Amino acid sequence: MSEVVDLERHDEIAIVTVDSLPVNALSAAVRRGILQCVQTAVADPAVKAIVLTCAGRTFIAGADITEFGKPAQPPALAEVIAELENSPKPIVAAIHGTALGGGLEVALGCHFRVAVKNARFGLPEVKLGLLPGAGGTQRLPRAVGPELAVRMIVGGEPIDAAAALKQGLIDAIVEGPASGGEAFARKVLAERRTLRRLRDDDSKLETARVDRSIFTNAVAAMTKRARGLEAPFAAADAVGFSLDTPFDEALRKERELFLNLMNGDQSKAQRYAFFAEREAAKVTGIPEATKQRKVESVAIVGAGTMGGGIAMSFASAGIPVTLIETSDEPLQRGLGIMRKNFEATAARGGIATDEPARRMALVSGVVGLEHVRGADLIIEAVFETMAVKKEVFAALDTYAQPGAVLASNTSYLNINEIAAVTTRPQDVLGMHFFSPANVMKLCEIVRGAKTAPDVLMTAVAVARRIAKVPVVVGVCDGFVGNRMLAARSGQADRLLFEGALPRQVDAVVTRFGMPMGPFTMDDLAGLDIGWRSRKDRGVKSEIADALCEAGCFGQKTGKGYYRYESGSRAPLPDPEVETLIADTCARLDLERREIGDDEILERMVYPMVNEGARILEEGIAARPGDIDVVWLYGYGWPIYRGGPMYYADQVGLKHIADRLSCYARATNDSSLEPSPLLQRLAAEGKTFASLAAGGKVA
Repeated sequence: MSEVVDLERHDEIAIVTVDSLPVNALSAAVRRGILQCVQTAVADPAVKAIVLTCAGRTFIAGADITEFGKPAQPPALAEVIAELENSPKPIVAAIHGTALGGGLEVALGCHFRVAVKNARFGLPEVKLGLLPGAGGTQRLPRAVGPELAVRMIVGGEPIDAAAALKQGLIDAIVEGPASGGEAFARKVLAERRTLRRLRDDDSKLETARVDRSIFTNAVAAMTKRARGLEAPFAAADAVGFSLDTPFDEALRKERELFLNLMNGDQSKAQRYAFFAEREAAKVTGIPEATKQRKVESVAIVGAGTMGGGIAMSFASAGIPVTLIETSDEPLQRGLGIMRKNFEATAARGGIATDEPARRMALVSGVVGLEHVRGADLIIEAVFETMAVKKEVFAALDTYAQPGAVLASNTSYLNINEIAAVTTRPQDVLGMHFFSPANVMKLCEIVRGAKTAPDVLMTAVAVARRIAKVPVVVGVCDGFVGNRMLAARSGQADRLLFEGALPRQVDAVVTRFGMPMGPFTMDDLAGLDIGWRSRKDRGVKSEIADALCEAGCFGQKTGKGYYRYESGSRAPLPDPEVETLIADTCARLDLERREIGDDEILERMVYPMVNEGARILEEGIAARPGDIDVVWLYGYGWPIYRGGPMYYADQVGLKHIADRLSCYARATNDSSLEPSPLLQRLAAEGKTFASLAAGGKVA
């Protein structure tokens, strides 16, 4: 019937098979093929029932992302689903792999659904700043009830086949999708089952219609972390239509909300972020035939906060890991913290109650670097000083087996210098995890000057195996994320000397959408960490150094830029710190002034954009999107703003270059002068996106 959808008949059962690999996305051709095949089967008097299934490794896994932002092509998905739902002959969706987004909406339009036991179901459009736009917000609540529908639609959380069966989303779990679907269709015919059109079945809505709090409480739980986002609240409104709006009117209102989100700035930014993450996985400058090295055994050197978190990531992915320390006391402490963290996650319902024990069984704690022998991948996570790193890598060079990948979890230091102490610099690279490593998704993969292509590809693949988002970066102080952060931190410090207070700067940054401001973040990380780093580099920061000299290291000591009451992590303004700032400025004969919020925001963001442009000029990052992915997944940049480079394009590069020049003159700070790349793009009226589209960096 179609190049991507096939129709065949097994006596009285018509089998409609979508075959549009790799994920059977709902392209116009697939939509058209399903519609034509179903219409043909319905018109065939010999056909008594229809099975909709898919070839390959999955059911329909969602929309065709290549159609995003392009004019809609007929038939509309809603038209296809209506054809399924209104069929006078029973239609069974036979599901394997994932039924996501439009794929699940198609399945919801069928009269019956069966699935293999490892299938998964979800409506994750909210993660793209959207909501289901073809009736999913109305049919799913009728299939599973509004409470679970809110979790799946507003929260974007998928469910597995067991939960789907229990909640009534599917009718049976089968061995194979096509054969199981056909057998179920024959059963439907033999038992003369009534066709279940979800649009006509309100039975699972009645309880929430009587007690609206069932719905509102579910919405509150799913939106409590949705600060600044539009889609979760629009999705909640749409699900709410199922309780009090006639079905066809609810479909119309759902579509209006969908189109408003689709055309809005937030969804555009979130869709950009989706594509940027996909692009970041493509490593530039690697021969096409490059193969990864095998990684079956992993060793982590250092059982501190970072080492333990990295080990947790491997254990969570089901990968055995050896955790190595120099003595038993820090080893046992690290293992204890890992166990406690897993148990806390289980107590919150994040993992099954038996998972902590299973995961900890994958972690072998040992004392002595000689235990790296036999490991395919060794990740060093020791103290962040060059001398210590070099000492560890010199020892690894002695003990590690030939061909082992040697990775440093450094956040700033020169990978080439570390690699130089070994006889195998081609095997050395950086894998910069972010704290807490068991939670944060970003992993900066640092390519050294001599890093072998297969080593680089291996690190990228391993990061993805443990559910991290890898971004390949080059060698420089701070790589991408921390180098840009340093530009922001420098301006934050200057703002204190010029007249701002920590609470004012942090308030501006959090209103912009960041999870916390620079001074709250410093207190959380510990001011002593930056203090030690500054001492190593011979750098001073008058106010921060004075706090550290007074023993004020942040949350850990109850005082830093803020004060913290016993047992609380809530930062409270500290009059003593504000006095210290004023006294320091007076001692340095600096005149303070009132600084507006607009200036604070520009000086927190624009210098980062400028540093990002320099990073692109130097080839430290391959694409503007790579920089954005680093900030989205490593620093909590609000996804609805797309990343600093995307945000800069929306603001306008000429405006940013002009403001930076203005601030450079006003503060006598040459670091704020626009970079050559930023100046060129601004003068030409171009964007950073033009570089991703093939424009030249230099």
